[in-house]
Amino acid sequence: MQQDHKRERRAQRWLETRSIDYVPAEERRGKAWQQAPFWFAGNFVLTTMMVGFAGPLLGLGVGWSILAIALGVGLGTMLMACHANQGPRLGLPQMIQSRAQFGRRGAILPFMAAFFVYIGFNVFDVILATDAIAVVFEAPRPASYAVLIAAAGIVSIVGHDLLHVVQRWLTCLLILIFSALSIALCVRLAAGGGVAMGVFAWPAWLAQMSAAAGYQLSYSVYVSDYSRYLPEETPAARLIAWTWLGAAGSALWLMSLGAVLAGELGQPDAIQGLRQLGEALAPGVGALAVLIAAPALVGIMAVNFYGAMLTGLSALDAMRPVPRGLIFRVSGITVSAVVVWLSALGLSEDYLASFNVFVSLMLYLLVPWSAVNLVDFYWVRRGRYAIRDICLADGVYGQWSRPGLLSYLGGLLAMLPFVVLGAYAGPAARALGGVDLSWVVGLLVSGCAYWVLSRQEAAQAAWER
Repeated sequence: MQQDHKRERRAQRWLETRSIDYVPAEERRGKAWQQAPFWFAGNFVLTTMMVGFAGPLLGLGVGWSILAIALGVGLGTMLMACHANQGPRLGLPQMIQSRAQFGRRGAILPFMAAFFVYIGFNVFDVILATDAIAVVFEAPRPASYAVLIAAAGIVSIVGHDLLHVVQRWLTCLLILIFSALSIALCVRLAAGGGVAMGVFAWPAWLAQMSAAAGYQLSYSVYVSDYSRYLPEETPAARLIAWTWLGAAGSALWLMSLGAVLAGELGQPDAIQGLRQLGEALAPGVGALAVLIAAPALVGIMAVNFYGAMLTGLSALDAMRPVPRGLIFRVSGITVSAVVVWLSALGLSEDYLASFNVFVSLMLYLLVPWSAVNLVDFYWVRRGRYAIRDICLADGVYGQWSRPGLLSYLGGLLAMLPFVVLGAYAGPAARALGGVDLSWVVGLLVSGCAYWVLSRQEAAQAAWER
């Protein structure tokens, strides 16, 4: 009997039973350092490498591209990592916390933006994973998409603990293989005189920096989904530092590798570039390097499906309370999987241009939300929330919150003149020579507006009392 109870407890730990509900203290476990391998593997995917193509494709020198990448990664990851502290303090998934800033139903607006990011990433991820597998053996694309999506879906259904284990083991494997590739590349570049700084142009440099920052910032909608099981007393500085180290380390590595492949080797193709590097090291290593990229993409696809499920359930729960059972998690992931499969089938083969537009849209949609969320957590409420009321239909945060919604929409409107999206450039961007500074404007306008409006609302409530 005792053995049966032990097996049942182990099964319950692996098969996550919670979804958007609060994680009580007795179920908290884990260490802050575990966020580093999770985010290292989560960011060590071919889509990350593609971000590094932006500068060289715009004519920017490789050295300047890497400098822009370093600055963009550092800033974007810092904002992203600051969200990690919300997990152990609140014990809730990342996006449902937005109800405190936007209201129960008002939060559906950022939920929609986050869901778009999850689905969009998985569309590009499954296409790249299929392309990587095709280097070794060819299979019908619809079937390949279905198998990869199903594998990611199963991992996300099992849930939080399996996701952490998968990402931890992938980190070890990826570091081993890509260290060898990177050393081979460094030797090759050294023999050719090293990496030159090359041509500099402000629009291209800022475009590369914004792409790197926006890509990193897009992970903000994920972060506390994977830190909410940590004990509440987990040190904030340590947690933020480990999250930053993992996410920034892999991003800087892969984006810089992408810049070198596009600029120095003239190979703005993640799969063929890796294959070329590996084959120069030893026969067969190129195919192995590309093939290993596929499980890494499946890993982050599972993370995306998990986040899409939590966000989708949060949106439905805003309209009518939904049960917190396994069947709803499976249903949410299944719907997301079907949407990804159909979208991947409909995307054109020239998906690099679509990917660049997607990264820009992510930046525009998520910057105002991140500013509002962080200002509320660190400066307005200082981490003090009525957790029970976030989950209640008639909680103290109401259905619609004026400060959050106005600040988010105000940030979006303020960004429009500075936007550079494909062939379109806003009037301010054109006046600046095509430089896209919209994300800086969005951060400042949304953050400052929320600070002012929330203080005014608090003062008015105190006066009315």
